[in-house]
Amino acid sequence: MAVKLVPGLTEWIRLEDTWALWVVGVGALLLVIGLITGVPAMAVPACIVGGIGVILYWATTTGGWVSWTYAWALIPSFVGVGVLLSGLLEGRPAKGVREGGGLILIGLVLFTVFGSVFGGLDWLGPYWPLLVVGFGLLILVQGLLRARR
Repeated sequence: MAVKLVPGLTEWIRLEDTWALWVVGVGALLLVIGLITGVPAMAVPACIVGGIGVILYWATTTGGWVSWTYAWALIPSFVGVGVLLSGLLEGRPAKGVREGGGLILIGLVLFTVFGSVFGGLDWLGPYWPLLVVGFGLLILVQGLLRARR
């Protein structure tokens, strides 16, 4: 609508690249609905939709659509951010950090591993399997520590 009223905005805003921002806007709308209705758990779907919108926007503006071969792995991180935000909105930040932090870590590790496997992230080089082994060891140690309690 703004471009229709002020045609000169098309020089600043490339409309062909901004369609994905509508998806981000839907995520923000979900968060606002959750805040208005007093349902902090709406932060979870809001972060999922908003996060996917950010990935779509990045792929649209850079032309990096092949990144979807590994960018989907960020979705658990989006859930974790939503859980974290939900815990903060509920007034239980420790619960949000405890439950959301693990999901954020899992998503980032998956993103790094799949990005390295599919060639999108070259900074790990041939050493990406070490990350998988390290993550497996972390899960094993956590299981052993829980068993002792």
